[in-house]
Parts: sequence; C-alpha cells; structure tokens
Amino acid sequence: MFLKFFYTLKDVGIPVSPTSFLTLQKALSQGLINSLDEFYTCARSVLVKSERYFDLYDQVFAHHFDGVPLPEDMGFEIDDMARAMLDEWLKNPKTMANALGVDEEKLNKMSPDELIEYFKKRLKDQDGRHDGGGKWIGTGGYSPVGHSGYHPGGMRVGGESRNKSAVKVANERRYKDYSTKGPLTQAKIGEALKRLRNMRPAGPKDVINVDETIRETMRNGGEIELVFDRAMKDRLKVILAIDNGGWSMDPYIQVVQTLFNYASSQFKEVKTYFFHNTIYDYLWEDPARYKKPKSIMEFARLDPETRLVVVGDASMAPYELMAHDGSIHITERSGRPSIDQLKFLADTFSHTVWLNPVSESMWGYTHTIMAISKIFPMYELSLDGLEKAVTKLMEKN
Repeated sequence: MFLKFFYTLKDVGIPVSPTSFLTLQKALSQGLINSLDEFYTCARSVLVKSERYFDLYDQVFAHHFDGVPLPEDMGFEIDDMARAMLDEWLKNPKTMANALGVDEEKLNKMSPDELIEYFKKRLKDQDGRHDGGGKWIGTGGYSPVGHSGYHPGGMRVGGESRNKSAVKVANERRYKDYSTKGPLTQAKIGEALKRLRNMRPAGPKDVINVDETIRETMRNGGEIELVFDRAMKDRLKVILAIDNGGWSMDPYIQVVQTLFNYASSQFKEVKTYFFHNTIYDYLWEDPARYKKPKSIMEFARLDPETRLVVVGDASMAPYELMAHDGSIHITERSGRPSIDQLKFLADTFSHTVWLNPVSESMWGYTHTIMAISKIFPMYELSLDGLEKAVTKLMEKN
C-alpha cells in the first residue's frame, strides 16, 4: 500500500528508507492510522528525518492524494522562481512588466495561475540564449518576500485555509521556508545560524578548559589530564561587503546583516561595507555610499587571514565590470577596471567567497556572473550555499 507514494518521495530527493516505510506499513496494519489527516502526520514523522524536506513532502502528498501536478522540466526550483515572480508582480506590476518587456495590460488580464504558467514559460525560454537588457528574467532580480496578495483583477492569491484537512495543509506549503534551496529569508535565520556556527577559530589551543580537565581527570581515575581550548582572542575577523545599489538586492541586505550580527560571538569583529553592482576604488561604510569611503588599497594592510564575504547578484552590464571607467557613478571613475579590483581583493585575502541570491541554474545566462565566479568561489545565497561557503572559508591553505 502507498508504494507509489514512497517512490515519488524518493524521486524528488527525500532520503526515505525502506525501514521507515515498513514501520509506516506496520502502523497501518495495526490500525493506528484511521484517517488521511492521521496518515499525513504519521507518514511525515516516520519517513521524513529533517524539516528541510517538509515542503517537498507536502508537494508530493498534495500530488498523490489531490492530483496537484508536480513541477515539470526544471523541477521544483523553476516552480518556486515563478511563484517568486508572481509575488514581485503583485508588489510592483509596472516594474515587472518592464523587466519582462511585455504590455502591463496583457498581464493584468491573467489569473494568478495563468501568470505563474506564463512566468514558467519565460524562464524555460531562457534555455540556451540570453536576450540581454530588461527582457531577461534574472537581470532585474526577483523577491522571495511575502507569500500572498491580491491579483490586479481582484482574485485572491493564497490566504488562510479554513478547512484544515491534510490535503489543505499540504497545499498551503507551510514549510516552504524550511527548504535549503531558494534565496535566504528572515524565516530561515535560525537554520542559517547553524551553518554559520561551523566557523570556528583556527588559532592555538592555549587556554585550559577547567570543566573538561576535571571530567577527563575523573575518567582517568585521578590521573590529571589537561584539556586546552582556543582563546577568544583567536576568533575570526570578517569583512562583509554587500551590494545595496538596486531593488533586486533589497530583500537580502537586512537578512545577511542580521545573520552575521546574530553570529557575532563567532567573530572578533565584523566590518560591513557597501557597494553598487561591483567594487571599484572604494567600499563604503555608510549604506548611502556617500560619506565614509574606504580605499581598496587600505585592505592590503589588514590581516590576510580575514574572511571576506561578498554578497551581490553580480548582474550588470559587462562594461561596468570590464571597462577602465565602467562605474555608472562619475565619482568612482578611477581608470582601473572593476575586475582588476576584484582580483586584488581575492589575492589580498586567502579566504573569500561570493554569495549570490540569483539561482545557480541562471548564472550561465549572465556574462558578469560567470566572470566574477572565476575570481571568487561563488555560492547561492541559500542554506545549502551558505553551508558550502562556510566550508570553503574554513579550508586550510
């Protein structure tokens, strides 16, 4: 019974085991599950071992018991991106219409489901080509913030379910924010901190841990065994450089700052700077990028073991990255191309990463993303990406 349900869970990437499936079958045979609602809760408890898979479980459950189609082709990721674009449309229809290069009135006449299918079609159309400019989905960015709203024609999107059946609960996808894929959001801060806590000091263990020394001494029958820890002075130094120059980055600025502020106990110091699109001669201490510039050359005097974390979508016109006076701000035109300044920073610090909120599947369509990814190790600004970035930052040279 429910064998197809089991295999569908495996097909979408949930690591369910045959043993757990047999446990579920035993519960069914003993009459412990007497309704679909009970099956929903029990099957999730027995088969799914991590909350990161709850959203996938809900989608498979809705597909198996309510006939809701599973995402096709590019899978769950393109489906989520299309829904994120719907959220962006509901917030600012004109901006989204301009980014897509279509008539706003045409999109106004579509229902939410029609809009999602249209966005998915546009995303699939990007396979193997890049139109450039505003028509390319990705250059304008997309926001994962928010989950409900109202269609311009008056149709409600999302909203609270009044019938709390298992199918309704699954269709709500209440655990979407538990997924390790997709852009990092405020709701994922707790999970993100678990990844960031893997950053540990790399200095010498030269401070006695009294509690552990007593414990090990007792274990040795009274023979003293000293246990040492690393001193707090060996905590890491971090430079956080954030692209805050465009609306496509707005949803991520506060999230990233909050994340690193919460994890400040891991760091000796966290210095936050700002830039627009890419880095030229200066990084800025003030978010307005006006009053407190810091010359890139000054970073050469800092500890080379400092971890440099750059956050940005890396999406811009190629000349902004490659030209000698590529900055769109006249005060930043120094004669040196930004790509040289990025190489300088990568050579200055031995541990660097670039976190990009754009889905990795879309990177190949943007020349500047690919160019920058050859200078900095680049990872998605997602839970999985953050975990990989932390591992990279802690590598020994």
